[in-house]
Amino acid sequence: MTLALPVGANARTLGRWPTHLLGLALCWAALLLLFRRDAVDMVGIWLTSSTFGHCLMIGPVLAWLVWQRRPELAQLKPVAWAPGLALVAGGGAAWLVGDAATFAFARQFGLLLMMQGAVVTLLGPNVARGLAFPLAYAVFLVPFGEWLEPPLQQVTVRLVMPLLAQAGIPAASDGVMIHAGRYWFEVAEACSGAKFLLSMAAFGVLVANICFTAWRRRLAFLLACLVVPVMANGVRAFGTIWVADRTSVQTAAGFDHIVYGWIFFGVVMAAMLAIGWRWFDRPADAPAFDPQTLRRPVRGRVPLAAGVTSVLLLASLFPSWSHVTAGKAATAPAVHFLRVPGWHLARSHSAARWTAWYPGASRTVQARYVDGAGHAVDLSMAIFTRQEEGRELVGYGIGVLRAGAPWVRVGDDAPLAGGSVVRIIAPGPVERTVATWYRIGGIVTSDPRRVKLETLRARLLGGSQQAVALHLSVERQAKGNPREVIAAFLRAAGQPATLIDRMAGAD
Repeated sequence: MTLALPVGANARTLGRWPTHLLGLALCWAALLLLFRRDAVDMVGIWLTSSTFGHCLMIGPVLAWLVWQRRPELAQLKPVAWAPGLALVAGGGAAWLVGDAATFAFARQFGLLLMMQGAVVTLLGPNVARGLAFPLAYAVFLVPFGEWLEPPLQQVTVRLVMPLLAQAGIPAASDGVMIHAGRYWFEVAEACSGAKFLLSMAAFGVLVANICFTAWRRRLAFLLACLVVPVMANGVRAFGTIWVADRTSVQTAAGFDHIVYGWIFFGVVMAAMLAIGWRWFDRPADAPAFDPQTLRRPVRGRVPLAAGVTSVLLLASLFPSWSHVTAGKAATAPAVHFLRVPGWHLARSHSAARWTAWYPGASRTVQARYVDGAGHAVDLSMAIFTRQEEGRELVGYGIGVLRAGAPWVRVGDDAPLAGGSVVRIIAPGPVERTVATWYRIGGIVTSDPRRVKLETLRARLLGGSQQAVALHLSVERQAKGNPREVIAAFLRAAGQPATLIDRMAGAD
């Protein structure tokens, strides 16, 4: 019995692979164990979020891409390479930033980058170049792109409105709400088309790599994969509204689920492949790379055991640093309900109750102030003695809108007294205007990004992490402009920074 080796391979080269792959497997297992919280969170998102359901397919695709490269990889010699530790350090730094700023994407991306760095460190630069596309494509394992949902909601509304006009259906839009015919329709986050856009981006990158060699064709195909699903989602939303106008909203909901989930975008993907087929310029049996061009001398080689040890020691420094600089939680301050001239405390009698949602807050406050003219302002405050995973001041489903609550976002208004302003609506319909401010350290801002940066600074330097969120909201009534009511309350109670200090104190 004889062993047939690929051209250019030899028994000595192949003999090194099992040892290096075993070292890589042990290193990956240790990294996943050390950062298990982030790995579990990432997998949980794949399993529970329809937006990131495509991530479940990335793993099998990566395995297939590597398997396709095995004849070429067999001709390369894996070596442990010290400069690869730079990627591990970069991933650890990204993880530390994400941990300090309570930013899940940075933590998960940092973990992935550390695992990629382990590949480069333990298999060497030549093998890493042969695996360049699979390593880069692994980025799609990390859930990202939620920020696309609000702008895509607006794009969908703008695409739908002229289509409704052409179909003769009277319609008016207010933010993400469309009043068409007999019904109100919300272009919700799930209807923004973000999940299909992200899926098509992953699909487009894969097809561009395996079916094209010319970069202009690759970029053109990828651009089409980004534009077509956005346009198609607008047509899908129009079709749902058109069916509701002709039949009923219940029939339209069933139509939307079946067509959108199983047929419509499947046809779009098939059409993209059919259109691109004519310009495919890479033979199906073409090798993934030429191993002859990757047989370069490697400087910076180290023993495999030293490489594995270095990766794990370096990666463990970052959670250790986070633990040391996390700081101790302060005692939650006592909250003092203010006496506001011209306003008095009252019970809420809203048609639809609203409260800000901060499940990790150390203390929350809810109060209603009413003036002599009957204008009511609902004050909601959340106080954090420190921030960490599960105890964030800003994040998805935290603050003004709670996931699963009846309130939905209509649109943003102009800032008020330095605070962000959003209009929300509940069935009825009942509309509210909510103004928001955050205080962290000595900074008052309405920008969640600034909150993350200040949280990052406090965590990394071991400073005070006390943070406060303040919301003032007014339900839209027949009399009184909500913005003017909030402004009047602030004139009587003091500006947001003063209001927070008077009620909750400040470090």
